[in-house]
Amino acid sequence: MTSQSENAGRHIIVVADGDVAGRAELDAAWPRWADGIAAVVAADGGYARAIALGLAPDVLVGDLDSIDPERVDAAAGAGTRIVRFPADKDESDTELALLEAVALGATQVTVLGAFGGPRLDHALANVWLLAHPRLAALDLVLLDAGARARLIVAPGLDGGVVECALPGRLGAVVSLLPFGGDAEGITTRGLRYPLRGEPLRMGPARGLSNVRVEAGASVTLGAGRLLLVERPA
Repeated sequence: MTSQSENAGRHIIVVADGDVAGRAELDAAWPRWADGIAAVVAADGGYARAIALGLAPDVLVGDLDSIDPERVDAAAGAGTRIVRFPADKDESDTELALLEAVALGATQVTVLGAFGGPRLDHALANVWLLAHPRLAALDLVLLDAGARARLIVAPGLDGGVVECALPGRLGAVVSLLPFGGDAEGITTRGLRYPLRGEPLRMGPARGLSNVRVEAGASVTLGAGRLLLVERPA
């Protein structure tokens, strides 16, 4: 059985250009979310959002169409490495920032600014990045003050089931959503509405709004992809 756990390895923060909560809100919702930061990568306009959080970007990535040229110059003067791409490209700036995090040796990545903003298509595209094949080896989390999202995929590298810990406060909402197809062999522990080796099918909303009743909650997946979306209590 393969186990997926948090807070291990080289932790890199990626800051996208969506709405980002203030540092105090993030700290209150997800204590220790910023532990052990090895580097910060800003995706285009996410640079200003990183600075507002008190994070100093090591790298600025993107076509830089959402950031003032003066700020780009200031970033370069502050020692930030600039990786500029043409506007006509296949990848989003957030995707490029994630790939840069991989190049920097990340094993754990927390993405801020992935959900908010005026464009639903950008938010959905960011959620879909959880399934990016080049990011499969990462412990990858999308984070906001109101939600934390990650993807588990089974079978694991050993061909067995995959278990993912769901630590957190009692009473927090945990939704389990099949992603890209049916998810099979799901067993939960420490959630109010248990699953015992059961499937979650694409379409029905059965996995929505479960509740953590034990601090050491977990979910085990036999096959497929399962999107985990948590809200803080």
